[in-house]
This record gives sequence, C-alpha cells and structure tokens, in this order.
Amino acid sequence: MSDTSMKIVLVGHGMVGHKFLEELRQLQIPAADVTVLCEEPRVAYDRVHLSEFFAGKTAEDLSLVAPGFFDDAGFTLRLGSRAAAIDRRARTVTTQDGVTLPYDKLVLATGSYPFVPPVKGSEREHCFVYRTIEDLEAMKAAGAISRKGVVVGGGLLGLECAKALRDLGLETHVVEFAPRLMAVQVDDEGGRILRSKIEALGVQVHTERNTVEITDGRSARHRMVFADGTHLETDMIVFSAGIRPRDELARQNALAVGARGGIAVDDHCRTSDPAILAIGECAAWRDQTFGLVAPGYEMARIAARQLAGDAQAAFGGADMSTKLKLMGVDVASIGDAHGRTPGCRSFRYADECKQIYKKIVVSADGKRLLGAVLVGNADEYGTLLQMALNGLALPADPEFLILPASDGKTRPGLGADALPDSAQICSCNNVSKGQICAAVGDGATTIGALKACTKAGATCGGCVPLVTQVMNAELARLGMTVTRHLCEHFPYSRQELYHLIRVGEIRSFEDLLARHGQGLGCDICKPTAASIFASCWNDFVLKGELASLQDSNDYFLGNIQKDGTYSVVPRMPGGEVTPEGLIAVGQVAKKYGLYTKITGGQRVDLFGARVEQLPAIWEELIAAGFESGHAYGKALRTVKSCVGSTWCRYGVDDSVGLAIELENRYKGLRAPHKIKFGVSGCTRECAEAQGKDIGIIATERGWNLYVCGNGGMKPRHAELIAADLDKAGLVRLIDRFLMFYVRTADRLQRTSTWRDNLEGGLDYLKAVLIDDSLGICSELEQQMQHVVDTYQCEWKTAITDPEVRKRFRTFINDPRADQRIVFVEERGQIRPARAEERPIVENAEVEA
Repeated sequence: MSDTSMKIVLVGHGMVGHKFLEELRQLQIPAADVTVLCEEPRVAYDRVHLSEFFAGKTAEDLSLVAPGFFDDAGFTLRLGSRAAAIDRRARTVTTQDGVTLPYDKLVLATGSYPFVPPVKGSEREHCFVYRTIEDLEAMKAAGAISRKGVVVGGGLLGLECAKALRDLGLETHVVEFAPRLMAVQVDDEGGRILRSKIEALGVQVHTERNTVEITDGRSARHRMVFADGTHLETDMIVFSAGIRPRDELARQNALAVGARGGIAVDDHCRTSDPAILAIGECAAWRDQTFGLVAPGYEMARIAARQLAGDAQAAFGGADMSTKLKLMGVDVASIGDAHGRTPGCRSFRYADECKQIYKKIVVSADGKRLLGAVLVGNADEYGTLLQMALNGLALPADPEFLILPASDGKTRPGLGADALPDSAQICSCNNVSKGQICAAVGDGATTIGALKACTKAGATCGGCVPLVTQVMNAELARLGMTVTRHLCEHFPYSRQELYHLIRVGEIRSFEDLLARHGQGLGCDICKPTAASIFASCWNDFVLKGELASLQDSNDYFLGNIQKDGTYSVVPRMPGGEVTPEGLIAVGQVAKKYGLYTKITGGQRVDLFGARVEQLPAIWEELIAAGFESGHAYGKALRTVKSCVGSTWCRYGVDDSVGLAIELENRYKGLRAPHKIKFGVSGCTRECAEAQGKDIGIIATERGWNLYVCGNGGMKPRHAELIAADLDKAGLVRLIDRFLMFYVRTADRLQRTSTWRDNLEGGLDYLKAVLIDDSLGICSELEQQMQHVVDTYQCEWKTAITDPEVRKRFRTFINDPRADQRIVFVEERGQIRPARAEERPIVENAEVEA
C-alpha cells in the first residue's frame, strides 16, 4: 500500500463493525488501507440469535463473515488484539501487546459491556454474564452440572437468556427489579399478560426483587438474598440487567462523552476529534445510546459514506420500535408505547383467555398513531409501524386496528400504495419502499430475489410480510402479471395442480388434461404431474401411461451420465451396510466393470452401466438384499448419520438407529425436489445435519429438529423448528413438514428456496405444523402414512415385469449395445474417454 493511502483503523469487530467493513468494501474507497482490531478470538458473529448456540448452532454457524471476505477486500484482521491506547496527536493506536498502528481515520465500534449490579457475591464461581460465545460456552459447561438457573434481569436480553437456560434443561427463574417484565417496552397490562405466558412455559418470574447479597446455599450452590428478606437458591446465576457503552478509550483520551455515557458523536458519527468516528452501542448521539442492531447498522453506513467523501451523509436518529418472539411469545413495541405525549389517548384490547394484549396510543386529535404495545399476537405490527413512522392518517375508528374482525366491521388495513417511497420497510438493512419498487422493476419478482438484491427481510425476517405487500403492489402498478402457471397447457401453479389432483382423485394425465388443461402436454407438465401422482397415490412410476410422463432418469430408473451410461445406487439406510453387502456390491461392480465411489450421502455409487445392463445388475443387487436408492428421482435420497451413542464416546443417542428408521419410513417419497436428511448423535454434528432439508440432532433431553437447509450452489443453514422431541413426536412433525412441502412448493423448488419465499417464514411453519393453525395436521399425517404403507422398491417391481424390462435397450430395433460408449482405465478403474482419447481407443479395438 502506498504512502498516499488512507489508513483506516477499526477498533471492534462485532455486528456493527462488520457492517461498516461491508459498506467500505461496497464503496471501494481508492487506496484505503484498512486494519481491524478484534478483541475476541473469532470474527464477528450474530448476537441477535445468540441463544441459538444452545440449540445446536456453533460459533461458525453464527459467523457473519463470508469465507474469503478479508482476503477479497484486502483488509487486515487482527484477532485477539485489544486497543489499549490512542495517541491523538500522533494518530496512532497501540494494542495490549505493544503493536502501534498509524491511522488517518479511526473508527471506534467497541460496543457495550453487560451491567452487573453491585451485589456482594456477584463474582462467585458459576455467576456469568450473557454476552459472548465464551460466556455461553462457560454457561453450557455449568449447566451440565446444575439443576436450577436464575437470570437477573427481565428485559429483552434477560428473557432471551432465560430461554437459553431452559434449553439447557434447567429449572429456570427470572429475577427483575422492576414491577413487570420488559419494563421499557410494555406497560403494566402488557407486562401482566407477558408474565402469564412466560410462566406457562415453565419459567418462574420474580418481580420487584432487589438482590443484596449472594451467599452459599443449603440445597443449591448459591443463595440470592433479597432486600425484602426473602431468598432464592440456585446452582448458577446469569446477569442480564442491561448494557453500558464501552467508552473507556474516549475517556482516557479526553474525547467528549454523553451525559449518561457513550462516546459523543454528531450527525456524521464524528467524535469531538474529527479524525475519530464512533458507531454502534459505544456511541452517544444527542446523549442517546442505541442497544438495537438497526441503529448501529445505520451508523455504520453513515461512517463509511463519510470516509468515502459523502459529506451529506447524516445520522438522523433511529426508531426504537421492536418486534420479537421471546420464548415463542410475540412481543412488539412501537414509538410512544407508554403514552407520555401530552394530550394523547389510548385504545386497549385484552383477551385473557387467549393471553393477548394490544394497545395503541393516538394523538390528541385522533389523527396520528404515536405508539403501540402488542403481546401474544403481533400481526398488526407492520401496519402500525408504518402508520407511526410515516404519519399516515388514522381511520375514523382507530380501535378497529387492533380489535378482532367482527360482524359488520372490517379491520382497516394499510395498503402498500399509501406508503411514501421513503418509507423504511426493512430497518435492519435500511431498505426503503422505493428501493424495493426499483428492484421489482429490474426483475426481482420473488421474495427470494428481493432478499438477494436488496437484503430486505434477510436479517430478522420480521418485515417479510410488508415486503411482500410492496412487491405485489408494485407488480400490479407496473402491469406485470407474474404468472405462476406451470406451462401453456395448465393455467395453474404446481400447488394448485396438486390440489386439483388430490381433491379430484385424478390418477391419469389424460384425465387431468381433459378436466383442467389443454393440448397434449410437454416436458414440463408431464414430469410434474407424474411426481404429483406419485406423491398422492404412490403407484409404480412405470405403470402403463405413467411411464410416458417420466423424464429420462425416472424412465430408466437411473441417473444418466455425460457419456450415455447410467449410475446404479443401492440404498444403504443411514449409511449402514454389512460386510456381506459390501462384498455383493463389489462383486457386481467387478462383474459388470463399473466405476465405484463412496458418496457424500454415505453409500456406494456404481457408474458406467449401459442401459441394457441395468435390469441384470439390479437383479443381483436385490437378491443380495438391496433396494433402489432413488438417486434418479426427486425423492428422498439419503439419511446421513454419525455412529452416535453406539460407538462414539460423545454420542448421547442412537443416531444410526434413528437414521435407518427414518430412511426406511420415507424412502420412495416423491417431492418437488430431492430431499436429504442428516442425523447427528450429539451437538458436535458430525453428520452435518444443519445443512440438510431435514436435520436432527440428539440432546440429553430428546431430539432437536432443523428444517430447510441445504448445501450445493447456494448453501443455507437449517433452522430449528422444535427442540427436545421424543421419537414419536419427531416422526409426527417430519410427516407434517414433508407433506406440507409436497403440497405447497413450486416445481423443482428445494425446501430452502420454498422457505425463503414462504410469507411468514419459520413462524408460519410452526403455526401450521405445530399449532395446527390450518387444521390440516391430521390430514398430512394420514397422507404420509398412505405413502409409507404403499411403498414398493421400483427396481424390484421393474425386473419382475417382462413388459417393463423390454424398455431397457439402446435401440428399439436392435438388441446390440451402444458402441459409442468408450472407457479408458485410470487409477485402476474405468472412466469415460475424452474426445481426444476416443479415436485411439476405438482404433485399438478395431485392430484387436
């Protein structure tokens, strides 16, 4: 880097710090020399979803840094390097190990530290804070030898921490100094409903408790003594009583600080020293600090633009509205939730049976929404937030914004057209309505496409319903009809076609065309219909007319390869195979001269089989006890497993046994796309279950179920849908998930893409599959049981049917093999000859 470069030093590599780096990289500042000091031993990770660490996610899973980010950007990262001193005159930063770094611009993103009340005994062993991966690792270790845990603090982080303790299997208590939980966000009535819901989940809540001392307990490790003379005994304590800005570097170097702490910054995120900027939780803008990620991200964007020369870039404050799901309970707070604006009025709705509370605060003239509180159900959050942020006029009867729809009154809604282009739709990534509309105009016509190009909905996902509304409204405004028709022969989507076939009990393509289509069909609708017929009725795919609907792989029950040969993949459930089975596979491969390879799905692939060899090969494999592995179909492929508790010293349950059981249950299930499972016997995750469509991880308390992950071109981490399931509950939920996917996904849509385009996301899936919000769970289970009960090995059926066997030949009028298939030997096995090798091999054969 030349001497004329701008030397930028970033102190802190948390979520906000990394967002700053992403913005810098995107702006491509010429000759920028960027060094990052990261105090922690690892790169930035997602603190918003930190509690998922206890549900099986690793530090790597939570990482926010894409592989190769620092190398590609040309930034220098120093891990485990704390900034110890700043010399403002010399413009240098010195680390704790004595390294001095010069800077032209210094950006402080030091974040915050957890506040621990000054309680005697708070420093005892097995007393923790809830902040870093290291904190969580220590909590996890303590949880393994504890029975009871207490969280001190009933705010956002406190309730997240309580969920973590509950996930550890501990008897969990929350101790809060205030008279209610989440005192900043909700009012007394909302706090009462929230407390009731949290306690119904098995967490004991103690409000108005002031801890004065922690001593030795009699029945547990600690005794917490309260100011009112009562006490509570526990084995471990986690302090989550708020955060304080880390402004010590500013104080040491005479930089201005806010009245309540934090490094004072102006509208351009500059400190009292113009060469030093501060962003995120450590910064105080107009004496206000921000503990949410969205304001920090906005500061990161402003700081990066300032360094790129955009003097107009300014931070204008942040909306502190928030919508969360705490321990499965919806909680949302908007604007002036407590009604402190002079003259304001409020409307309240409470349903104690369903444990739902909603309140809106309106201006004195009743024309503007000032704030809201939602507990137990937050469906109206998107509408109310936009009304508050954009000053939109309220309807004549604003109470109907939160009241349930009833006879004679339709709940007033907010159309996307009513929002100005400047309306912020995604606060996490600062995406406006105008940006979404522009992306739609450029061709992003699905939620998945919008997430990819604008990042709207890609962080917390709470704005996806509103993003969908804006997208649909813009499509309508542009006159763009984004048809979901399958093809020119059927004016229906795959989902609609599925329901027509299921409800109409249609079993043939001819009948389907006559009743709902036109023309003769094509290579899109025929295989799609064949897949749906198989999902619904599970008849043999090569039976009669069904055979003509299949694509080339299904027609020959094998994956066609680049040279016209086919692969043969016998099923090995859970990756388990006997020595006799391996010998049989080896003998078949040797007899027919096939290439063999162990796959990533823990089975053996045999390559190079000519079409006329397939029946004979499968006859021998079936005689040896094997079945079709369905590697050729859009169906269940494999259930990968580790050795689990049977052999591994870390295993806590029998992953192999469960994997075999699941593979034998779902084998043959036809779906919109291929499906892969993984089953790990512990959270070390050797089966890579969280990269599969269905992932299962054993815990001390049962099985955790993850869904909608995949590897491949666009990897996606699976999401936890349910924890601590027994085997029966696990199987029941998988049945529901798979059949709902089969019902509703588009043609050739993987579960990950289906999930990304599902309005409501994971919460919607939980509502449908766990809470039975659509009332279809029993039906889904019955439909899956039909598939299980009617399973047949397609190759076993094929080789026993003389008519089916006739189709396995290269030429209709000639029984000879295809002479154009040529192999050469490499590493002791065959492979297809390359173009330049074919004449040599063919000439050698002629001469022989």
